[in-house]
Amino acid sequence: MIRTILVFAATGFIMICFIPFGIVAFILSLVGLRKPMSWVIYKIAQLWAYWIIALTGCEITVSGRENIPRKGGVCFVSNHVGIFDIMLALAYIGRPFGFIAKKELILIPFIDMWIFLLGGLFIDRKQPRKALKTINEGIKRLKNGANMLVFPEGHRSRGKGLQPFRPGAFKLATSSGVSIVPMAIAGSYEVFEEKGRVRPVPVHIVFNEPIATEGMPHAERKTILADQVHKVIEAALESTLYRGSEQKD
Repeated sequence: MIRTILVFAATGFIMICFIPFGIVAFILSLVGLRKPMSWVIYKIAQLWAYWIIALTGCEITVSGRENIPRKGGVCFVSNHVGIFDIMLALAYIGRPFGFIAKKELILIPFIDMWIFLLGGLFIDRKQPRKALKTINEGIKRLKNGANMLVFPEGHRSRGKGLQPFRPGAFKLATSSGVSIVPMAIAGSYEVFEEKGRVRPVPVHIVFNEPIATEGMPHAERKTILADQVHKVIEAALESTLYRGSEQKD
């Protein structure tokens, strides 16, 4: 329980301490300095994530980082296991990225500001026109060389295994023509949500080889792509679990 209190206290303390800097960065972003500010904010968030992960005591295994393109827009597509996933992405993707967040998060003080500064977009799925506008903004950013993180399951799996992917989640990548980097996360649900307290459990992250979407036939975008990425992530998760069981033996 002490570890849990320490992790959450540190998370809140850091977010509050950086509010003045966040406000300045927010203003500078509005006057045309969004790109440099996003990099500075990302590096701060990355250090914060490293620190919080260290406090959890989790043993993190990361493989395949050489598969992450160094230039150009990239759409990272990941399974969504638990609330710890964003922290892992901030620490180990190694490039600034935004993500699609449900609009309800805009009502949470501090959280809404940091999502915006990190390049996040708030989506209202109950209003299709507004949702499409949000998606188009994400496509525009990818075309301009930014990066986005997508969770195509639509919600956290909470230890229930890999869930079906929503084909519409791939519109960001297919409409912008950027490559997809399938990202597999195993173990993050056990960090906190499984027992309701922070535990130092092993966590695995696998970055798989990029999948090109530019020039992909329209029919494949709607049918084959989602299934292809699902199989890649599923195989990475199975391989990770197999290696984990070998280590236990």
